Amino acid sequence: MFRPRKEKSKREKLSKDSIKKARRIFVYLKPYRTMFAIGWIFLVISSVLGLAFPLLMGQLLGGSSDMGSGGAMGSFWENVNITNVTTVALALFISFGAQALTGFFRILLFTKVTENALRDIRKDAFARLVYMPMDFFNSNKVGELTSRISADITQVQDVLRTSVAEFFRQFVIIAGGITFLVILSWKLALIMLATLPVLAIVAVFFGRFVRKLSKQAQDESASSNTIIEEALMGISNVKSFTNELFTIGKYKKAIDNIRDLNVKSGLWRGFFASFVIIFIMGAIVFIVWQGVLLTQGPNPEMNPNDFFTFMMFTIMMGASFGSLPELFASIQKAIGATENLMEIIATPNEKDMRTGSLKPELTGSVAFKSVNFHYPQRKDVQVLNDVSFESQSNQTIALVGSSGAGKSTVASLLLQYYDLSGGSIEFDGVDSTKIELEHLRSHMAFVPQEVILFSGTIRENIAFGDLDASEEEIIEAAKKANAWDFIETFPDKLETEVGDRGIQLSGGQKQRIAIARAILKNPKILILDEATSALDSESEKAVQSALDGLMKGRTSFVIAHRLSTIKKADTILVFDHGKIVESGQHDSLIEMNGVYANLVSLQGVEHS
Repeated sequence: MFRPRKEKSKREKLSKDSIKKARRIFVYLKPYRTMFAIGWIFLVISSVLGLAFPLLMGQLLGGSSDMGSGGAMGSFWENVNITNVTTVALALFISFGAQALTGFFRILLFTKVTENALRDIRKDAFARLVYMPMDFFNSNKVGELTSRISADITQVQDVLRTSVAEFFRQFVIIAGGITFLVILSWKLALIMLATLPVLAIVAVFFGRFVRKLSKQAQDESASSNTIIEEALMGISNVKSFTNELFTIGKYKKAIDNIRDLNVKSGLWRGFFASFVIIFIMGAIVFIVWQGVLLTQGPNPEMNPNDFFTFMMFTIMMGASFGSLPELFASIQKAIGATENLMEIIATPNEKDMRTGSLKPELTGSVAFKSVNFHYPQRKDVQVLNDVSFESQSNQTIALVGSSGAGKSTVASLLLQYYDLSGGSIEFDGVDSTKIELEHLRSHMAFVPQEVILFSGTIRENIAFGDLDASEEEIIEAAKKANAWDFIETFPDKLETEVGDRGIQLSGGQKQRIAIARAILKNPKILILDEATSALDSESEKAVQSALDGLMKGRTSFVIAHRLSTIKKADTILVFDHGKIVESGQHDSLIEMNGVYANLVSLQGVEHS
């Protein structure tokens, strides 16, 4: 199950479980395995051809025409019949051409496979997120989830396209180099190999340490993205409270932490790089000294050609050893990033948890039967206590009460955002858990108090209620929502861009767009969550008129703050501390002189 990033960041090492989860990425590579396999063939060929460079270059540097005589490689050169520097140079150019060709196809194939696989991962990860239950978004920040799909994908992308191939290539060079070094001079090879254990041990400890710092920096980066997103989404609050400096300071603190972690990581990378340079260069000097001694004397153990070849292999292997820790650290980070993505994809969502398959004909009849509920993140706080009520088709049910009494929770449960703690909800006599979730929600429409429109045009936002709606149907819905009058005043009419979250429209205009969207959906059950409470009098009148038209011929649940708007409701449910304390029509509740009558009196609403 996906866990918040802060909890995950406590782990500093790659466990077997982490690697096991990361291996799920091969499921996404499987459809492209043929292309991937061909890419690996080209990789192997290009890597092996890479060994030809030090082998031939050493002989070219020797410059002797008697390459076939004496030395450990003498018999080899006699077999391949390379007898002069021109032939060696030609062989080098042929080798370069072959490497270029195989390298081109390897990069092309690896890129295609990687991009196809990552496209599939992006699609699946986003699809999983869209179908996640509401509680998932209550416990995970949107900015963090966005970072997981963007930053983590980038980590995996770089490794699949280049790091894995480069790591394999360097490994081939080291393995092949060791083989040739032993053939050329086992004495010098032992000196070279003496550096391997030290480098390996340092690389392992360095890789773990740098991975810890990099992961902390990645966590801080995700947190800083959240600060940006929250600040920009709530920019009106930031400005109205003149908290720009506070918000900037909060972000500065986060990016200072990122900088400190990255600088610390760079410091240790620098120490390691310096150590490798000193160690490798010292080893090369020592090997050159010993090699020169082996080529001198009355009975030299090596000829100059083989010595130059040995040195070319040594230099190339030194570069390979130097690049391995960086590549290994990159692969480690990618494993962590892959684990994050695979956890999102593996986390159960609504499709997994809601197994109901019935598709009954829904008329709008709803019954709450002894419903108890607490939010999953606050199990100690009971929000609804033994709530029971029924509504018949086409009735208007008003929910009133003080803030926190449980009204909005009823709306969330109608939409099946959460599982009940106890009791049941029935639609037309069928338990909600047995009804297919998509079928159930397709018969509902929700108009919230704070409407957030999607970035795009007015047409696109209205059509969200019915993606197959015609132009005439969209315009008719806008007219019924009292939205067409102001839409016509815009130069682009339905093609007018609403801006991020509908910021270019007023509150009343956004509400009427949302109502038009609901009208287009033509639901059996309508849920209105204080849809007019945040509007001015003129806007409220236009929106309320649209709502009155929308509620006709369908079951409506109206969460009301202004009690004057629900006087004609068929049933008014009065909530207090999660319980229904009163129910009835407006006049009968006034006569009871209880909670509802007190609320009416406080608002100065006329009794009749």
